[in-house]
Amino acid sequence: MAQLPCLIHEQKKPMSSADFKELARSQMSKKDASFLDQLSLNETSFKKTGCSFIDKWNNWENSLRLSLAKQRAVKLKRENDQPSGAPVFMDAAAAASKAIDETSPLDGEEVIDKARWYAIDSFTWNDFFNRNNVYAYYLKLLLLERCEAFNAEKGFAEYKSLYASIVESAQNTLGEST
Repeated sequence: MAQLPCLIHEQKKPMSSADFKELARSQMSKKDASFLDQLSLNETSFKKTGCSFIDKWNNWENSLRLSLAKQRAVKLKRENDQPSGAPVFMDAAAAASKAIDETSPLDGEEVIDKARWYAIDSFTWNDFFNRNNVYAYYLKLLLLERCEAFNAEKGFAEYKSLYASIVESAQNTLGEST
């Protein structure tokens, strides 16, 4: 008799965001599928999209980014030139403050990504069977792919390389001015 594999111990990678997006497109109306193109972790807009979930996400992400910029300006004792009038989400502001206080950039990024995950959940907490869960799942896949891309050793090597180039550039500039 053949033995069944133990699925509990197998770790399977989630579907890629690109594959999920393609699958979701094939199952959604054209209008709902078009909203997938407006979801991102990198770019958000203050413009209304016509989808309440995406508008909430964009407003939350913009609140996070503006809060991060404000916290960085305070930490560097610089003036904050960020536009006012944007919606402020207290959980986004709190995440920004906590992320800035972390001892390493990687720890700060983890704080931010956890806050993003919880925000996505808060926008779909009672939407069980509608398009918003598809959008939320897509954003979560983007977050997982982002987290997977973090590598402490590569990051430290890049940091050392950037630092060395800055020092070399500064030395060259000092050498030219004398």
